[in-house]
Amino acid sequence: QVQLVESGGGLVQAGDSLRLSCAASGRTFASYTMGWFRQAPGKEREFVAAINWSGVITYYADSVKGRFTISRDNAKKTVYLQMNSLKPEDTAVYYCGANSDWNAKVAAEKYTYWGQGTQVTVSS
Repeated sequence: QVQLVESGGGLVQAGDSLRLSCAASGRTFASYTMGWFRQAPGKEREFVAAINWSGVITYYADSVKGRFTISRDNAKKTVYLQMNSLKPEDTAVYYCGANSDWNAKVAAEKYTYWGQGTQVTVSS
């Protein structure tokens, strides 16, 4: 069992930066692929970034590549999403999830555990 709690969201202006955190509980955190997804009003949950169990391999959606960075600290049981050069279209609720299959990293339905989400709003 893994419980996830996101934090770090807020209201920022276009071009600003934010760092989201996802704190996990449970002994098996280090064995999971961790992903960040986002969901804007009226839209489906969208893949943003994923990181493998060791933190060595990362993968990003094209829309955030070069602006966002995912990282993890297994000792702290925390995964991060550094978001730079934010745009109004980045506005959404951001969720972190845990997945036991790296090959299914972009598929929200393959994630076993989810946090409650944190709101990110970017004004123009």
